[in-house]
Amino acid sequence: MSRVRAIELLLVELPLVRPFRTSFGEVSDKRCVLVRLETDRGEGWGECVADAQPDFSGEFNDGAWLVLRDLLAPGMFRAGDIDIGSAEGSFAPVRGNPMAKAAILDAFVDAELRAEGRSLASWLGAERTRVECGVSIGIAPTTETLLEQVAGYLAEGYRRIKLKIEPGTDVERVRAVRGAHPDILLSVDANAAYTLAEADVFRSMDDLDLLMIEQPLHHEDLLRHAELQAALRTDLCLDESIRSAADAAAALDLGSCRIINIKQGRVGGVLEAKRIHDLCRERAVPVWCGGMLETGVGRALNLGLAAMPGFTLPGDTSASARYFEEDLTAPFELAADGTMEVPTKAGIGVTPLPERLDACVTRRELVSA
Repeated sequence: MSRVRAIELLLVELPLVRPFRTSFGEVSDKRCVLVRLETDRGEGWGECVADAQPDFSGEFNDGAWLVLRDLLAPGMFRAGDIDIGSAEGSFAPVRGNPMAKAAILDAFVDAELRAEGRSLASWLGAERTRVECGVSIGIAPTTETLLEQVAGYLAEGYRRIKLKIEPGTDVERVRAVRGAHPDILLSVDANAAYTLAEADVFRSMDDLDLLMIEQPLHHEDLLRHAELQAALRTDLCLDESIRSAADAAAALDLGSCRIINIKQGRVGGVLEAKRIHDLCRERAVPVWCGGMLETGVGRALNLGLAAMPGFTLPGDTSASARYFEEDLTAPFELAADGTMEVPTKAGIGVTPLPERLDACVTRRELVSA
């Protein structure tokens, strides 16, 4: 049991090595809120995966900051002595906001595990010391540019290629990549950019031997996803639609997908992510670990999660160099065989490098009990 003494919020900004474009916009830097949490036994770190704008989800940096400062932090202070099992109870009065909750809960989990000298991966029941890595490629300006990027990432060793798509920039480009690389694991991600009226786009991909089609339709529309899945041979995967284990159960019951992307930062933290993992494993449903352009703090959390036994598909846990010239932590590197080492030190296994962190922080605020 520990008592939370203080919570520091830090807004950081890191330039990306190249702009990253999806169906809902383009970003050239990573802006996110980090949480540094102090207990009477030590400190821990968490990362909020919300964006600067409420595009991928309804949460965004400025809103998450207020929720963390004015609601979640005071709730943890009032809770008194808590442990990992009871920490979520301090958030009970706050509905929604899973990304903000994930940041503060993960920081508490990190602090507790550091105090116990235990790694996140071992606590989660991980069975691997290395995980297979895939890479997510944003929408490129031309097909030729996309093919160059795919070839480059394959040469680095990535075991799965995921292409972002949107209406008008989809079938022809996916066919071009498949034609150039007939044997690779290949998937596409629409980020909810299509409607059921455009189902022919996905029927046209049914002969391309895709690993999955990720989040083709609106994130709240499980019924139409079920209708689309019934019309396709290719497996659908849901991402934005899955905000909890209850969402995952509903999607599987309805037949809305056959694969689930688990992003711990999107579903409320590692505890809810573990619940989704356990549910899917019981139902023999493949899962994989998605990414949100995280800094080294969030990447360490993702690696600990992705080492669990139910994560059977390569995730988006790409190397730090895929996104940043210099990460906030010691860099995560991709081995030549397309795998990445899972942190084994206590807690999440990393902390931000002080000088690097200071150079990237644009705002900070300390909240005390």
